[in-house]
Amino acid sequence: MKKDVSVLTGNEAIALGALEAGVGFASAYPGTPSTEILENIAKTGGIYCQWSVNEKVALEVASGASLAGNRALAAMKHVGLNVASDPFMTLAYTGVNGGLVIVSADDPGMHSSQNEQDNRYYAKMAKVPLLEPSDSQECKDFLIKAFEISEEFDLPVLLRTTTRISHSGSLVEKGKIRKHKPDKKYIKDPMKYVMIPAFARTRHKILLEKFESLKEFSEKTSINKIIYAEDKRFSKIGIITSGVSYQYAAEALNKYPVLKLGMTNPLPFNMIKNFACDKSLIIVIEELEPFIEEQIKASGISCIIIGKSFFPEYGELNGEIVKTLNDFISSEKILENLSAYTSEDIEKKIKGFKEKKSNLNKDKEKNEIKYFIKNKIPPRPPVLCAGCMHRPVFHILKKLKVTVMGDIGCYTLSALPPISSLDTCLCMGAGVGQALGAEKADSYYKNKVVSVIGDSTFFHSGITSLIDNVFNKGTGLVIILDNRVTAMTGHQANPGIGKTLMGDKTHMILPEKIAEAVGVKNIRIVDPYDISLLDKTIKEELKREELSVIVCRQECALINKKKRLKKFYIDDSACKQCGLCMKLGCPAIEFKNDKYFINQAICTGCDVCSQICPWDSIKINNENN
Repeated sequence: MKKDVSVLTGNEAIALGALEAGVGFASAYPGTPSTEILENIAKTGGIYCQWSVNEKVALEVASGASLAGNRALAAMKHVGLNVASDPFMTLAYTGVNGGLVIVSADDPGMHSSQNEQDNRYYAKMAKVPLLEPSDSQECKDFLIKAFEISEEFDLPVLLRTTTRISHSGSLVEKGKIRKHKPDKKYIKDPMKYVMIPAFARTRHKILLEKFESLKEFSEKTSINKIIYAEDKRFSKIGIITSGVSYQYAAEALNKYPVLKLGMTNPLPFNMIKNFACDKSLIIVIEELEPFIEEQIKASGISCIIIGKSFFPEYGELNGEIVKTLNDFISSEKILENLSAYTSEDIEKKIKGFKEKKSNLNKDKEKNEIKYFIKNKIPPRPPVLCAGCMHRPVFHILKKLKVTVMGDIGCYTLSALPPISSLDTCLCMGAGVGQALGAEKADSYYKNKVVSVIGDSTFFHSGITSLIDNVFNKGTGLVIILDNRVTAMTGHQANPGIGKTLMGDKTHMILPEKIAEAVGVKNIRIVDPYDISLLDKTIKEELKREELSVIVCRQECALINKKKRLKKFYIDDSACKQCGLCMKLGCPAIEFKNDKYFINQAICTGCDVCSQICPWDSIKINNENN
């Protein structure tokens, strides 16, 4: 019988796994690298799914679906689990009814994140099962397994992926779609689900008992396995690894025996000890924190264990980094002298090897820089899109020399030259609170601090900060950048759009209505493309003695690329080459051969540059309109 096989990304494979596992409910807040999980589930049409306003809510509604007997999935990026940690930690006490799986997509290397925290520690802290797939096939298979574990042990399960697993494609064998239905009837049980202190104390003890059973399960499960070395000469060195790190080890260190861990909380310590019993050296390969390494060292294994003394505690690993371990073993003759070396000997040799490697890398870097300069490879820094509605807002804020407390979204790029306007970016919703704190701590900031927040981020975490401003008599200016979509993660719907993830029409919730409802008296709605009106409005609201909200509303320039209002050109005879237009940072405005010009291929016709030019040199090309 011919197998049904496709190349899928990890996120696509998780979506397929949800279908094959019989998931009845899925929720998420979009965040790279997890976003495509829900988008692909929505495409199937076979599972109810929704974007929630934030990750905490996503997990709470998923837990409600689990309570009703459905298998439920909640997906989020790593920092999203910070937001969802309140329900997550207590769900370990209450347990589940239908299976409940939380997907945490971590981001080593910070491709699109403000930190690169290692969420494996959340599983350890909560005492819940943790599974780590190493390719797309395992993303699908482990998700199905996670639901089985969840229901067998009455616990939520954390499935941890990383950016490389989420977005890389590999072969996946498709299985049978399981029709979802509530498999378990809800039975009222306050002592299980109502976490007042008296009940929670009992549930904590039950959780500890479950975790002991999980330890036994981890020892026996097939997702933890040993891959033996074919050549006995290399059997004295063992590799222990998990997730995407296994792929690098399999590529670069395939002659050594490997203990591949698919379940990393709880760790199978007996299995690890048996694997290590005939080894002189254990090498733990993992990204970011020494999560596995520390626990193995604490378990009392007698052989030498190295990991983070060799590999970095930041950024992604790759085949080249892992391959340097081979260089170290061969150049330092580690294999030949293993029996004579102590742990201190190995650490000294690692230090010397890294110093030597660092000097070689410096020379290599110098040569690479020379090569780049010689071949004139242009830099490609991240930049706001041509016609972005955020650009005129930050242009004016910079001109006014105010302190700008920022947030997470496309507009975070306003921190970079030439706009260079943003002062802070901490986490979702933080800017509005930081502005209040600055104003309350130092009167200097009164009428000199502005907070900016996107529409989707406002719904996510900004509403509570705005309420706090009203309640504590803040007098600052909050600018809500409403580009009619969750833009940064790929144009997902949010509560202000008027439609759901599944395409159904729904009530459109407007930020200004929320601001009015919580007690903000001064609310203005402005088209940010109207520079003079925007400038006037910001100045007026900054002078107030009480809190103000300006909603800058204009559709994201990428939503409808074909829609182009006008075409502009720079009249050389009028241009004074003052460079003011370049300070906008618009990629459509270029300077070449001692001339400024507008790249017609990417100009959206937003008219902002024309409005700020003091010489009236940027004009509409009437011939082509």
